[in-house]
Amino acid sequence: MPSLSVRKIDEETLSQLRIQAAKHGVSMEEEVRQIIKRSVSTPEKLGDLAVRLFNSAYSGEELDIPEREIHDPVSF
Repeated sequence: MPSLSVRKIDEETLSQLRIQAAKHGVSMEEEVRQIIKRSVSTPEKLGDLAVRLFNSAYSGEELDIPEREIHDPVSF
């Protein structure tokens, strides 16, 4: 598997990375892998997010959409 070396990371950034990795219960190396993966992944599309969030609320049933009423145009 390929590897990557990153040089010249300032102490403050390294310290914050160490703390963040500890909070997540993973090594610093794994934390960096996850950060890189999230940063290059395709963001979720809004429609996909809506389906994921609200699909269970409708139990997969079709929604009843009433017939649209057609009105005569307004005359001035």
